[in-house]
Amino acid sequence: MFMQTIPNMAIQHNSILLLFLFFVIHLYPTTKAQDLQTYIIQLHPNEMDTTFYKTKLKWHLSFLEKATVLYEEEESHSARLLYSYDTAIEGFAARLYEHEAMILKALPGVISVHTDRRYELHTTYSHKFLGLNFSPTGAWVQSKSGQGAIIGVLDTGIWPESPSFNESGMPPVPKRWRGICQEGESFMSSNCNRKLIGARFYSKGHRVNYPDSRDPTIPLLEYVSARDAHGHGTHTSSTAAGTAVPNASVLGLGLGTARGVAPGAHIAVYKVCWFNGCYSSDILAGIDDAINDGVDVLSLSLGGFPIPLFEDSIAIGSFRAVERGVTVICAAGNNGPASMSVANEAPWITTVGASTMDRRFPAIIRLGNGEMLYGESMYPGNKFSRKAEKQLELVYGGGGGQGAEYCLKDSFSRKSVQGKMVVCDRGINGRSEKGEAVREAGGAAMVLANAEINQFEDSVDVHVLPATEIGYDEGVQLKNYINSSTRPTARFIYGGTKFGLSRAPTVALFSARGPSATIPSVLKPDMIAPGVNIIAAWPASLGPTGLQEDQRRSNFTVLSGTSMACPHVSGVAALVRSMHPGWRPAAVRSAMMTTADVADHSGKPITDGKDKASVFAMGAGHVSPNRAIDPGLVYDIRPDDYITHLCTLGYSQRQIFTITHRNFSCSDILSRNKEFNLNYPSIAVNLKNLSTSVMVRRVLTNVGMPNSTYTVKVESPEGVAVKVVPEKLKFLKLNDRKSFRVWFEMRKKEATNDGVADGCLMWQHNAIRRYRVRSPLAVTWTM
Repeated sequence: MFMQTIPNMAIQHNSILLLFLFFVIHLYPTTKAQDLQTYIIQLHPNEMDTTFYKTKLKWHLSFLEKATVLYEEEESHSARLLYSYDTAIEGFAARLYEHEAMILKALPGVISVHTDRRYELHTTYSHKFLGLNFSPTGAWVQSKSGQGAIIGVLDTGIWPESPSFNESGMPPVPKRWRGICQEGESFMSSNCNRKLIGARFYSKGHRVNYPDSRDPTIPLLEYVSARDAHGHGTHTSSTAAGTAVPNASVLGLGLGTARGVAPGAHIAVYKVCWFNGCYSSDILAGIDDAINDGVDVLSLSLGGFPIPLFEDSIAIGSFRAVERGVTVICAAGNNGPASMSVANEAPWITTVGASTMDRRFPAIIRLGNGEMLYGESMYPGNKFSRKAEKQLELVYGGGGGQGAEYCLKDSFSRKSVQGKMVVCDRGINGRSEKGEAVREAGGAAMVLANAEINQFEDSVDVHVLPATEIGYDEGVQLKNYINSSTRPTARFIYGGTKFGLSRAPTVALFSARGPSATIPSVLKPDMIAPGVNIIAAWPASLGPTGLQEDQRRSNFTVLSGTSMACPHVSGVAALVRSMHPGWRPAAVRSAMMTTADVADHSGKPITDGKDKASVFAMGAGHVSPNRAIDPGLVYDIRPDDYITHLCTLGYSQRQIFTITHRNFSCSDILSRNKEFNLNYPSIAVNLKNLSTSVMVRRVLTNVGMPNSTYTVKVESPEGVAVKVVPEKLKFLKLNDRKSFRVWFEMRKKEATNDGVADGCLMWQHNAIRRYRVRSPLAVTWTM
């Protein structure tokens, strides 16, 4: 009976709707004189009838069809769609006339319809996404934007004329600074100022490996100086501590104010990377100088695959830096989503993975059959460009030459791609290189299709021709359409820049994962930070793609990678150091880890793909600057403790000496520290069999308020019993230290497979809610 009433109800409703449309059409004449506006339509979640609509996109288009069905125009209703949302809100954005928006408001299932607001866009939007603003209680105001702190950046150098390194408003150079501004090719000592206080370059290791590095046949110019020929170092330096730059943009996109995370901090650059990479000898020289120069934070967006610590120059040099009070921040690497891919694993290094933000650059593909495929792009012609949105014939394979599916240079038949939209598979060559190859062959546009390993990753580029990047599933759908059509066509629908309408942060697909391959007793990465589609400073000598053929020029461009996440945390570390100049590096890291967010901006758990992110993907969580400057309690570690930890792991005296340059006896150290556990903010344990019970000890230092009591709360890993003793800690004064113990034991009935489980342990202040000191727990076991 109930099923039979639905058609009758639908007929009745449609009659009413048509009557309503009749009055609307007469009240609001549908003439071309009306202006299209962008509206955001929010729908009731979970109301999609899956028997009628196979995808959310088709469901959303059904609403648009009802609103535009009575309007005669050349293009279908689907051409109006800008973006289809299904995360932070359920709904879509579309270009509508005013009367069509009224029709949508009257439809069942529609919550709201409102015009798209124009926001003042921030180019380095990540600082806003991290909650940094000029609130009196926020990190910028409390730390004076990091004034007095010095961030040393080991990278490809810097473009000193960039407006991001203007000294306006900067305080004097700290008296403790002992560095220099090394002169070299196209770089004078006068290029340094109160913002860029030091610059050095290191090329000896590079030169012995490539003695002909100044060969004129080499396509990319290198400066024998600290000047940046690649852009990577300029980008990371400005992300960490770039000064405010009003009216910044990438060729007109993202117009707004650019700012680093610690805009009041000073920058010192150490050029250790060249066109063929970064050599250990150069890196170690740079670290040594940085320590002696007096930096507070070292930022290294360098690294590769995990290697033993005693063979890792970054780990070795960083130990010396930490001994001398320098906080070392490193990128986790871009070898995700594979497990055990995390690099820079040393426990004295703060290791950073990458996360996404809620800023999107929609560039949708409308196929000739009316279907829509979501993509993203920062092609600068997307604003009001009819040429960029022209209907074009699609081609894949480009004539069948070797490598044509990857759009390798000179792989096309020019006749087959001339004036067409070329589909390129991701892989082998760079994303921007593919676009240049298409452009040189006469192609009019490009679709970059993700490989299966890339899935839905959406790292955008400032392409040299109209282009968009689509996910793997969308790529399969696109190729099926091409293969089944006699003359496949498509056009782009650019949506500009959209904020706040997608779920974020999430773990970036490429971000390297734990567990650590060399030190499984320490959970890595430590945390995540924005690393996808980050807009920051760029050399004036390079086009925004970094290609030699790109003759466009911009002071800013967009890059993605854990290289971009690393300087965000370096900036936060500078804010913390500015607030607490006497803290050891371990305390700075603890402050960032124990205050990190594990929920996204919608209040739901941070995700990794479609699943809840594990501790091996996000570590302690997403860095939260405003909480990190006042953590309440910290887990502090002395440099000697790292040596004891290496002894517990079975490192030989020689191996440890390679790292620490200290002579000692592990047997003597261990006999004096029988219950030793490294006082790390996260806890990782291995239960070798079901009868194993593991105990760990931790010590907390009060850096918040005197006379404070904290109570523990535990979320036990699945299948594991966790007991904490004591359950309350009372601190009478500042810098008071209290210890506690944690027991882990398998619940035998629940442990059925080898595996891993995670949870958390949190100390909550009994009176001050902002003091929540959270530690992730990771338990591995074998049957």
